[in-house]
Amino acid sequence: MGIRLGLCQMRVTPDKQENLRRAESCLRQAAAQGANLALLPEMFNCPYENACFPVYGEPAGGETWQFLSGMARELGIYLAGGSVPEIEGEAIYNTCYLFSPQGEELARHRKVHLFDIDVPGGQRFMESDTLTAGSQITVVDTALGKLGLAICFDIRFAEFFRVMGDLGAQLILVPAAFNMTTGPLHWDLAFRMRALDQQCFVAGCSPARDRSASYVAYGHSLVCNPWGEILTDCGEGEAVRVVDFDLGDLARYRAQIPILSGRRTDLYRTKQQT
Repeated sequence: MGIRLGLCQMRVTPDKQENLRRAESCLRQAAAQGANLALLPEMFNCPYENACFPVYGEPAGGETWQFLSGMARELGIYLAGGSVPEIEGEAIYNTCYLFSPQGEELARHRKVHLFDIDVPGGQRFMESDTLTAGSQITVVDTALGKLGLAICFDIRFAEFFRVMGDLGAQLILVPAAFNMTTGPLHWDLAFRMRALDQQCFVAGCSPARDRSASYVAYGHSLVCNPWGEILTDCGEGEAVRVVDFDLGDLARYRAQIPILSGRRTDLYRTKQQT
């Protein structure tokens, strides 16, 4: 199936309404270029700060959810709505909603692996101070193909992506916000490796870099193919980049190097917990 994916690398500000306006502008640009699927960044409607998550958080069906649903319906595209702080009861999740061209919520992925790091001389951030981890692996069947959802730190866990591969994921969408410590070292390496591991397409969308922010995102939103090649890289600034690829090519990639068919499942196996 032919996919024209619009990466929306937008700058995120402290003003939620301004963030929604920026997202709308990016989505309209992507749709005008023929995108049938769009991806927004991690925490696109609020600053990436623990103190902001409870303040900007909304329940499913709230203002940002309605905005995303309406944009998908108006533009007639599939929309992976980056991620937002989702409030349910006493918990706050880092959540990505996937909408159909009719504005229907098809899937909801809550970040499974919380970003708790303390790099000596580098970044310290503890998502678990505020957020609750999700507990589901998310793969959904659509008219475009089987789409997997993950969020940022999830990409570092090969087993997690292996299960998505076993569930048939052909394209995995990853809103993310690597920082200036880990981004230069690990960003494209992590995405290329997950694409190689699962012999599928993997796309990551970051906020644009803002050196005045308390958390400075690396940027460089990208799409990787199953050969580990980077099909597009948005650089560090604001950008809307549309890239074409065909999920029908997966069989060709997989036939060249038999990673998936050559697995020794008599010796080792990764399976989804039930």
